[in-house]
Amino acid sequence: MNVGSARAAAAAWVREYAGKEAGFIGAYMSGSTIGLPDVTPMSPTSDLDVVVVTAMDEAPPKLGKLVYRGALLEITYLPWNLYGSAEEVLASYHLAGSFRADTILADPTGQLGVLQAEVSRRFADRTWASRRCENARKRVEDGLRAIDPSAPRYDQVMSWVFPTGVTAHVLLTAALRNPTVRLRYLAAREVLEAYGFLDFYPELLRLLGCERLSAQRVEHHLDELARTFDAAAARARSTFFFSSDIAAAARPITIDGSRELIRAGNHREAVFWIVVSFCRCHKILAVDAPELHLALTPAFDSLISDLGIDSAGALLRRAEEGLRLLPRLSELSEAILDANPEIRRR
Repeated sequence: MNVGSARAAAAAWVREYAGKEAGFIGAYMSGSTIGLPDVTPMSPTSDLDVVVVTAMDEAPPKLGKLVYRGALLEITYLPWNLYGSAEEVLASYHLAGSFRADTILADPTGQLGVLQAEVSRRFADRTWASRRCENARKRVEDGLRAIDPSAPRYDQVMSWVFPTGVTAHVLLTAALRNPTVRLRYLAAREVLEAYGFLDFYPELLRLLGCERLSAQRVEHHLDELARTFDAAAARARSTFFFSSDIAAAARPITIDGSRELIRAGNHREAVFWIVVSFCRCHKILAVDAPELHLALTPAFDSLISDLGIDSAGALLRRAEEGLRLLPRLSELSEAILDANPEIRRR
């Protein structure tokens, strides 16, 4: 299947299902596929992200991953109140990129089209690009300050690893690149190399704790994750917002996609999603299969120990290191904005 076929499947799913729901305003694509030509082969380790916009003040829960007409789709619902103005979208690093190009799948009211045209026109303005960088930087700061040391270990690690990973998004935002989820470190490394700041990349890896991990060790942790993933996917009964990421349909992305990175020499870039997926698996198992949660915890602990955060105190100290890096990260993002030929200075 190519990207064009996946987009056609996404549009058909919207017509068949989301378009018939009360409060439906429209739908558009987001994520790493939006800039790809239709003829590009759809990677088996990728999905196509679809955002359904609803008039309801509170959107329905994330539907997550599903297979429709042979395409792996990821369906997210968001309320229209997030899109109150073009300025609000332009300032949001995780919303604006989807409106840089026309990714609209359905727009019965015409509201998404009006918004997209305005955001696209101003997307590369220096003022808005800088505000999006600040939006991402603030997400790092707020997240690292909000870690609860009394929470279960998997929740502590999750609340640390996501804002830590947003450091990569700050740089991608400055480069006007898609803030990809699973491949954020690989993309950030490419940006830093392109702009002559590759010497900063080890700092990002040090924050994550994987700078010195070998490919063999990372693949060992992936093997343990695969065992934990399969157990969690088989026993999952409770619903979490990420439930579809720990399911058979998502295995090629999480396990095969991570192994693909490792085998390509990008083992450190695979660590972020391995950590995230381990946390999610254990959150499921702690509720739906406590005995397996306990039995499989040593493998999770081994990974966290290798990252140098084998206690709540160590994790909080690592979060402080992340906070101390923010001024330098902001300086770099400004330097990238200054050098970026796509930025309009007006």
